[in-house]
Amino acid sequence: MKEKLKIVIVDDHQLFAQSLSYLIGTFGEYNVIGHFVNGKDFITSLEQGEVLPDLVLLDVNMPIMNGIETMKYLNGKHSSLKVLALSVNNDEETVMQMLTNGAKGYILKDTSPNLFKQAVDEVYEKGFYYTEMVSNFLIHSLNKNEEQLVLKDRELEFIKLACTEKTYKEIADMMCLSPKTIDGYRENLFQKLDVKTRIGIVLYAIKHKIIEV
Repeated sequence: MKEKLKIVIVDDHQLFAQSLSYLIGTFGEYNVIGHFVNGKDFITSLEQGEVLPDLVLLDVNMPIMNGIETMKYLNGKHSSLKVLALSVNNDEETVMQMLTNGAKGYILKDTSPNLFKQAVDEVYEKGFYYTEMVSNFLIHSLNKNEEQLVLKDRELEFIKLACTEKTYKEIADMMCLSPKTIDGYRENLFQKLDVKTRIGIVLYAIKHKIIEV
């Protein structure tokens, strides 16, 4: 039997979290292994090795340590961890803060169960999930001060692979390059595209239709 993928819920609304846990249980391939009411409790458990999730469902508004603060920490210490943000907030500033700090997707809490499952599946399988609302925010953000750049074929290949769930080591293997060379590609593109994180590369790729969403 295939092992179920492990999910952690970080949300201070216990009734919502319990309902979400029940919904996830009906999906079959996922298993909720933990629930935390704020980012601090989750990070403490993560650092102590008590929870090792495949995916984290993270609320934005929480006491003690909110979603944005939690994402900033995870982006620095556990950048490979896949996080899907959940919130009642649909303002552009909040969405962009979560995404630029490493969240792989952002959905509203009134999303339908079918779309929620789609979001969970795509964050785990593809490495990101963007609704039309989120995509519009991303494109608006990029339109503020960016011009189309001329990219080399190998740079485009790297960008496409960086938009998947592949690690940088796996990308190096697929491109038949050393990890050190891939690090160079990444840093050069960060400067060329004027971005600071991998998610910034994804946003650029979406805007210029290098990838489809």
